[in-house]
Amino acid sequence: MSRYTIGSATRAFFLFAASILWLGIGLTGFSVVSWVLYIPPSFFTFAAITGICPGLILARLVFPGKP
Repeated sequence: MSRYTIGSATRAFFLFAASILWLGIGLTGFSVVSWVLYIPPSFFTFAAITGICPGLILARLVFPGKP
């Protein structure tokens, strides 16, 4: 497993969280919500499909672990 990939349980969690966010955006109205609200569910969906988490990559760049 690569340093930036996530496991299947985390992928399932991201898929569930993304679907709830997309449902909320859809019920509110896609033209009503701000564009900023599209970022988290897009990242969650990408992470669930590919196994590569952009948030994890960013967090590891900002907060590097001990050598």
